[in-house]
Amino acid sequence: MSSTSHHDEKIAKMSFASVYPHYVTKVERKGRTKEELHQVISWLTGFDEKGIQQQIDAKSSFEKFFAEAHLNPNASLITGSICGYKVQEIENPLTQKARYLDKLVDELAKGRKMEKILRQS
Repeated sequence: MSSTSHHDEKIAKMSFASVYPHYVTKVERKGRTKEELHQVISWLTGFDEKGIQQQIDAKSSFEKFFAEAHLNPNASLITGSICGYKVQEIENPLTQKARYLDKLVDELAKGRKMEKILRQS
């Protein structure tokens, strides 16, 4: 799936801090916790609690957020559609990483078991 350079640029410049409250609201509205959200973010990015908070406080763009992350080697096991895109077919690496995160948050909100969300090879 190819996306437009405008779309990729928009995601790169978007701040993680601006999207994070929406992630929290989404999962809590569905009966999940902020701690579970942090577990999912940590699994994907390698950031611990402090690291996540530092990214929020710094108002890091997704570009900076993922540049500083240590992507989980099993991230490529994340498949399916999110926002009308099949994550495994997204060509821009940064956009794909952002959509990986969206997909994991979506699965958490939908009540998927944590061991399924945190993919094992």
